[in-house]
Amino acid sequence: MQTVQLPCELRAQIKEYKRQGKRVGFVPTMGNLHQGHLTLVERAKEHADVVVVSIFVNPMQFGNPDDLNNYPRTLEQDLAKLEAFGTAMVFTPTPEVIYPKGLENQTFVEVPKLSSMLEGASRPGHFRGVATIVTKLFNLVQPDVACFGEKDFQQVAVIRQMVEDLAMDIEIVPVPTVREQDNLAMSSRNNRLTAEERAIAPGLSKVMFEMADELLKAPLETQAVIAKGEQAIKAAGMQADELFICDALTLTEVTSETEEAVILVAAFLGSVRLIDNTVVKLA
Repeated sequence: MQTVQLPCELRAQIKEYKRQGKRVGFVPTMGNLHQGHLTLVERAKEHADVVVVSIFVNPMQFGNPDDLNNYPRTLEQDLAKLEAFGTAMVFTPTPEVIYPKGLENQTFVEVPKLSSMLEGASRPGHFRGVATIVTKLFNLVQPDVACFGEKDFQQVAVIRQMVEDLAMDIEIVPVPTVREQDNLAMSSRNNRLTAEERAIAPGLSKVMFEMADELLKAPLETQAVIAKGEQAIKAAGMQADELFICDALTLTEVTSETEEAVILVAAFLGSVRLIDNTVVKLA
């Protein structure tokens, strides 16, 4: 496995892969890797001859400086895991390499509507940061296919729209959420939970799946389902942050024409914000 930090090193190796006629798969990450990330690598290997992984904690997508500073950085362990999974190359740039002129002077990419709705409404600038870094990484890696986890459902929608709008010749492969045995969605943030909080955390997915059952009974009663979900999250020992039920295709309001809805949930457990989602087939 090759590890590079500079764009020139990355581009030289990518050109060699392309010269050899190899299909390049890409998995962008912020490190602190768990089985969910490694599943993305496995899926990329199914679609490509070589897999490139990036590890970069992107400051542009963090609204809270404390969140950025506290984000776990475990590069040595991450590299060991990726090598064991047969990753061809890992790109580990610094912020100075990615944003040499600083964030305030960086050209940005922003997907309209999708970036400012739902999660984007409460985290202004977050999806702009995501779209900008993914575009830059796409330009550097030149992948044929890129894999993203469906746990970040809105993020996948933003990236797909961006790729379509900017005519990028990249296949986007969404990968289902990977869960612990107790159904907690795998996340780097889970490492910050205390033992007591970790025992409570699976309650979020339990409430979410109960909401899915309720939605099947009354597909248009979304607000009632959300209200019941908020109460259940509180009863489970968490603080509901954001709950949405949307058309899974458009992320807009569920209507009688909606074939699939997505339930998006976010809740605080102590200082840790947990997120999850599930798609519900209505037709």
